[in-house]
Amino acid sequence: MFQGHLEPAVIKHALSSYISEARALLKLEPAPDEKAVHDIRVLMKKSRAVMKLISWGIDEEEFKKDYLAFREVGRITRSWRDTSVHRKTLLGLKKKYPELFTLLYSDTVLGSLMNTTDPVVDLGETLKDELWNIDGILNKAGYRIRFCNIGSLTHEGLIGQLEGTYEQVSDIYIRARNNPKPGNLHRFRKRAKDFLYQLFFFRFLNEALVTEMEESLDQMTQNLGKFNDLAQLIMALDYKYSGLSDQPVFDELILRIRDEQDSYLAKVWPAAYNIFCPGQKLVNLLG
Repeated sequence: MFQGHLEPAVIKHALSSYISEARALLKLEPAPDEKAVHDIRVLMKKSRAVMKLISWGIDEEEFKKDYLAFREVGRITRSWRDTSVHRKTLLGLKKKYPELFTLLYSDTVLGSLMNTTDPVVDLGETLKDELWNIDGILNKAGYRIRFCNIGSLTHEGLIGQLEGTYEQVSDIYIRARNNPKPGNLHRFRKRAKDFLYQLFFFRFLNEALVTEMEESLDQMTQNLGKFNDLAQLIMALDYKYSGLSDQPVFDELILRIRDEQDSYLAKVWPAAYNIFCPGQKLVNLLG
C-alpha cells in the first residue's frame, strides 16, 4: 500500500506558483527571450497536467475554463518557439554537415528558415498584443484558482488519478512502439510529460525511486522532443520524396535528419520499456 498523504492545498499552491512565474517571465524587458518562452511553455504544460490530476474533484466548468486558458497560452507561444527551434536545428545540422549546406545555399525555403529572426526580439505591435492577451488570460486563471473549491479532493482519489495517467501512458507507449509514426510519438511525449509533472507531487511515497523515475522520464521526453523538432522541420521544408528525385543533395539532407531521429529513438525505447512495460503496475514500480 502507498504510505503518506498528499494535501490538496500543496497542489493548489503549486498551480498558483506556476501562473505567477509565467506572468513574471512575460514581463521581462524588452520582451521574453528564447529561454523565457521555453520556461513559460513548460509552466503551462505543468499547469495542464495539474488540472488533469484534480479534474475529478472540482467543478467541470472550472476545469474547462482553466485548462483551456493554459492551452491557449501554449498555442500563442508555439509560433514563437517553432521559429527559433527550426533555426537552431538547422544551424546545428549545418555545423555537422557543412558540405551539404554549401551545396544547398540557393534553396529558398532552407534559407528563409535559417535567416529568420527570433520573433520575441523585435517587439512589434502584434507581439505586444499577444503578451498583453496572455497576461490577461493568466491573471483571470490565477483569480479562479485562488477561489477554486478543492475540498472534495482526497489523497486516495489523487493516487487513483495518477495511476490512471500511468495506465494511459502505458497504452500509448505500446501503440507508439508498434507504430512509431510521428503522431503516435508526439502523443506519447505529451502524455508522458503529464505523468512526469503529476509524479512530482508524489515524491513523498518513495523519494529516491520517484526522483530517479522523474530523471528518466525527463530525459526520455527530451529525446522525444528532439525527434519531434526534426519531424516538424521536415514538414516546414515541405519535403516529400516521390522517386527519381532531381534534388539528391536535399534527399541526403533529409536522410541525415532521419538518422538523427533514429539516434534519439534508440535512447527512448529502453527507458520507456523500463517504466511502461506491459502488465506493470504503478504501485510495484514505486516499490
